[in-house]
Amino acid sequence: MPVLENGARCELKLTSCTLVNKPFMNGQDARSTSKSTLRFTGILPVLENGARCELKPTEILTDSSLEKTSAMKQGFQPMSEYRFLAQSVPPSSRIRQGSQVSLNGRILPLSWTQQPANSTSADFRTGIADVGLMQSAGVDLLSSADSTKQPVQWFSVSLTGAQSLAVRATGSYRYLDVTDFASLAGWQISADGNVLRITSPAANVTGIRQAEREWGSRIVVDLDRPAPWQVNFVDKPSPSPTPTPNPPDDPTKPAIPLQGLRAAPNLETPDDPTKPALPLHRTPLQQIIGQEWSIAIDAKVDPALLQDTFQTSKQLLSLKVEPEGDRTRVKVTIPLGWRPQVFSEGNPYRLAIDIRPDSLVEKNILWAPGVRWRQEYQNLGTARFPAVWLEVNPRQAGVKLRPILSNPPIDRGTAPLLQTAEVSGAAAAINAGFFNRINRLALGAIRRDNKWLSGPILNRGAIAWNDGGEFAIDRLTLQETLITPANQFLPVSHLNSAYVQSGIGRYNSDWGTTYTPLSGNEIVVTVAGDIVVSQSPGGAAGTTTFPIPANGYILALRSDLSIAPLFTPGTLLRLETNTIPADFNRFPYILGGGPVLVQNSRVVLDAKAEGFSDAYVRQTAIRSAIGRTAAGNLLIVAVHNRAGGAGPNFAELAQILQQMGAVEALNLDGGSSTSLYLGGSLLDRPPSTAARVHNAIGIFIQP
Repeated sequence: MPVLENGARCELKLTSCTLVNKPFMNGQDARSTSKSTLRFTGILPVLENGARCELKPTEILTDSSLEKTSAMKQGFQPMSEYRFLAQSVPPSSRIRQGSQVSLNGRILPLSWTQQPANSTSADFRTGIADVGLMQSAGVDLLSSADSTKQPVQWFSVSLTGAQSLAVRATGSYRYLDVTDFASLAGWQISADGNVLRITSPAANVTGIRQAEREWGSRIVVDLDRPAPWQVNFVDKPSPSPTPTPNPPDDPTKPAIPLQGLRAAPNLETPDDPTKPALPLHRTPLQQIIGQEWSIAIDAKVDPALLQDTFQTSKQLLSLKVEPEGDRTRVKVTIPLGWRPQVFSEGNPYRLAIDIRPDSLVEKNILWAPGVRWRQEYQNLGTARFPAVWLEVNPRQAGVKLRPILSNPPIDRGTAPLLQTAEVSGAAAAINAGFFNRINRLALGAIRRDNKWLSGPILNRGAIAWNDGGEFAIDRLTLQETLITPANQFLPVSHLNSAYVQSGIGRYNSDWGTTYTPLSGNEIVVTVAGDIVVSQSPGGAAGTTTFPIPANGYILALRSDLSIAPLFTPGTLLRLETNTIPADFNRFPYILGGGPVLVQNSRVVLDAKAEGFSDAYVRQTAIRSAIGRTAAGNLLIVAVHNRAGGAGPNFAELAQILQQMGAVEALNLDGGSSTSLYLGGSLLDRPPSTAARVHNAIGIFIQP
């Protein structure tokens, strides 16, 4: 019998239900097994105190993020939204939740919740996801060592210390109680189904000033009262031209000398410099020197204020102020890789827009028990690198890490990290391993629940862990050998891998129910119960599908087909599998990246030993990385372009992780893939600039 937050108890009378996966015994048992889902098709809830209780239909009763994702695609809602809605008289005191906020008429994808102040009150307390509130309205989140309180600053509204906003954490989101803040700011709030409507008092722009500073340019927008504001990336650089036909599908990998390998153009996103230039003829492009950003302010501007000509400089390439009804849009074009630093001030009310190379605002916020959000500059000599990271204590009760896929349970597909993290129910996430952007398959290790969804390649670095807080980072090889009745030892090149190489590839049911040849002229051998049952020509790449036996596997013989007679039907095979290092085999979760950056507190960078090209090693780029401190905490890090320059190369990234306290560290996929997610938003970049990714590391918090 469930218990409501106010202490009332609720009896559920079900008219019918459908059980999925394992038998459902009761709510507690379903949660503890993490294997059951329940669909309610009829409910007559009754509370002992006469109030009403509603259990939302089609809800997931599971703590498994991967089962959540699969079930959500069938119409179920995640466990974080499995809730009892207490309803005292009057009915208006019912808990409400939604995923959209209308701010002065603009619809924003922002999670919110409303609940009664107490069990008998008709007054609501309104909570809004914290990072989204900051990015959508300009409410600055100040550093805090208390995960239950969040100090904020917005124009002259400063709520710090005992007046800090109360926090309500749900696992996936961290809601700030904005009820009192909204009253001070003059906001009107009402709920309308899935949408929380916020209206702020009408405001006006009373002046626009600009001045040069030793560090850059400052633009000041004077206001007659506080107004919400939002910073947006306006445009991307023009796409790279399509290369001439049939280049390697991923130039960070060695060329694959196989006949019949079907390749496609490498359609990289333009802001991804992790991929070296291809030796291909390209149409020259006009050099891109700037990017445009927009600061939208919910305040009306008098056209008379726009008659003056605005000055430009080396930092401020252009400045435009455009009226949009009751809003004003300030557009600035600034050097490539820069971002405007925007903050509000009170008495008098104004918005300052600073154009400077070091725009990062440093923060240190205990976001939840075991999860700290940090952002600050890391200095290497004269270079200053903006780093945004999460420090996670994996031993904290309720904190778990899992590999997450963009399109589970299928290993093929890509999606924005923002979408992947939200669908999986993760509180935080960072993009992880490499993948082929053409066929959207992983290129490296992904192990989940002791199953290899994608095997390791090229002795590349990987991170392994368990739920006991143990982690390991090292170069990883999966060594598999087939042994014939004649005691012949045949090495398997890769397990469940999209990396195509001469030799024998093995694919079992963890890859999927079928295998389709990844290269031309393969010989496909089907093995069931350790016995070869068939051998067939694979034909052209991507044309024929072969079922994978549930009690066996598929062997794909590539290039060297002289070994085919060793796999005639009826042949008994023995398989030996080991990991190098052997210790990795005991970890249920593994994700590959590379190169390894730090071990035993020393930089151990050797990109060539992990099969990376020379050009890739020389690149500077935005980077993602993960490290472990001496205390056993994880550093989940995004490092962007140095102030006034390019992003770090591998050697610089290794030094940055080392000085952040990492005793072990691993590079992850970077460039346009670099994305750091927390509580419904990306922390490190606008979503429009982040590329789609294949897999990620998700941090799940069970409150």
